[in-house]
Amino acid sequence: MRHPSATAALLATAVISAAALLPVPVATAQARTGPASVRAAYLPSCPYKKAPDVSGPCGHWRLLLRDGRYLTVGDAATSVTDDDGRTIDYTSTFEVSADGRVVAYWRARDHRLVVRRVGGPATVLPAGLRPKGFGTLSLQIELSPTGDKLLIDYFDRPDRLPTKVVTVATGKVTELPGAADVLEFSGDGDEVLATRWETDRITTLYAYPLDGSAPTGGTLPRVVADAYAEALAPDGKTLAWVTRGDPEEKLPSRVRLYDLDSGDISPAVDLPLRGNEVPNLLRYAPDGTLQVLTVSGKEGTPLVVRELDIDPLGDGLLSGDVRQSDRYSITDHRHEYYAGGE
Repeated sequence: MRHPSATAALLATAVISAAALLPVPVATAQARTGPASVRAAYLPSCPYKKAPDVSGPCGHWRLLLRDGRYLTVGDAATSVTDDDGRTIDYTSTFEVSADGRVVAYWRARDHRLVVRRVGGPATVLPAGLRPKGFGTLSLQIELSPTGDKLLIDYFDRPDRLPTKVVTVATGKVTELPGAADVLEFSGDGDEVLATRWETDRITTLYAYPLDGSAPTGGTLPRVVADAYAEALAPDGKTLAWVTRGDPEEKLPSRVRLYDLDSGDISPAVDLPLRGNEVPNLLRYAPDGTLQVLTVSGKEGTPLVVRELDIDPLGDGLLSGDVRQSDRYSITDHRHEYYAGGE
């Protein structure tokens, strides 16, 4: 999203109410061109009146669409509650599915979970998914890549509750072991990646199939366990991971694949990054294309995001052809932001 300008002022801005995502004229146009797709969500930042040199969150969550328009999500919470129900000054989570078609958030007026299809209907999930004695600060949520499922993880050590995965359309709930620290869905949403810290700094990583079959994985090599970011492929066993480079040492940022079954590590694919650009997020498309989101920009300037695609070759390998599929910016007046799939 760009810093406000004369051009930006011409962009249509819609407010998402509890009843609809888009005003009728926009929704009618999208019936011809397809549903809206979100690049990222961000919470604006404004200077404090009594301390203009200090900024904090203000307004509502906003969505940056791929066609350049903005939407404002008027009913989403911007702060969290503690386990006693008191509002505290931490930014609330806002989820965007990897395909940009669905968003999920805590509703401001009653802190219920809402899953919304952009340009379509909303589903308010059962209140019991946030148990009594749990504030929204104590729960982690994660959308599947297409937004058809929502994962809810409970921060309740040492008596861990099982992680729940809700199928939004049916309300079906699948439970995962509470002892696992959940990371993310696989590229097709059929598995959930989770890790466990064992004794002697050993890290184990498992892909849990949502059909109840046995998980895949085990002990990770340290080089994989220490990776900056990771993503699980649609096959449920191929893990992509990225290392950040060092421009001073002329070391590029690189992506490799790790097979959870065999333990094989693929050759590296170098990322063609620019200036102070760094990899920030990995995600898989359902067809197996690996997408790398990079960020760059100086403090006080808009954040520039590039989306890089790498095609799969099969047999646990990636093509070395890295191409840019999207590029956008998010205003410097941002307090927090989430890209699709983050």
